[in-house]
Amino acid sequence: MTGTSESQRSVFRRIARRQHIEWPKYNSTPLYDRTSLGGLESDVRVVSSVWFTHPDHDSIEEFVCELPLAYFRFEAHDCYESSTRYEMNTLFRVFVLKELHEWKHETELLEYLESRTTLCERLELGTVPDQSTLWRTWNKRFTRDLQETVRTAARTILIKAANADIAVPREPDRNLLDRGHDATESDPDNQAILDKTGTITKHVSRVVFPAFSLNRGGGCEIPENAYWGYRPT
Repeated sequence: MTGTSESQRSVFRRIARRQHIEWPKYNSTPLYDRTSLGGLESDVRVVSSVWFTHPDHDSIEEFVCELPLAYFRFEAHDCYESSTRYEMNTLFRVFVLKELHEWKHETELLEYLESRTTLCERLELGTVPDQSTLWRTWNKRFTRDLQETVRTAARTILIKAANADIAVPREPDRNLLDRGHDATESDPDNQAILDKTGTITKHVSRVVFPAFSLNRGGGCEIPENAYWGYRPT
């Protein structure tokens, strides 16, 4: 079935009623702004976790066309200084589609777009970009960080769609964190923090311990767990 304005409103109403969800993520914390790729990835994750649970939303292509990009500013991730025929938000959707199918070359993407007029209209493609334009967009126009966000967004969409029993073009990589149907943006639980303690300790030891060396001799050392038990007096 094709989504409607009412089905879309239903999705965003459900998101708005969730506790511990800041959507859109931009400007909700000092860590995010409208150029934040982390904010964009968060929005894709939050919306897709609800979108595919609606009975009218059974197409990943439709979701790509409806990706929540209105708040995001692509300028910081556009290596081209002058404007071009194709807008960055449209090209972002196109390459998410490519990554969803895991096509290795632009030729497969081009043939797919040329055979789907309705999809191109929804993507706001007046004309389908030629193979050279698609190659330059990915390799010259997109920053590496934006390329990684495309991959992350595609993996997220595949996982959320598969969780909702929606047909997907390939099996998603589930090595990434998948929070399931009731995904939230809450803080990590205590176990997740404990699992990372060893890594955190190594990073802190490289930065903190030299600052507290007090010019001691080479044989002196501070045990790794010394500062975990510290209590102010």
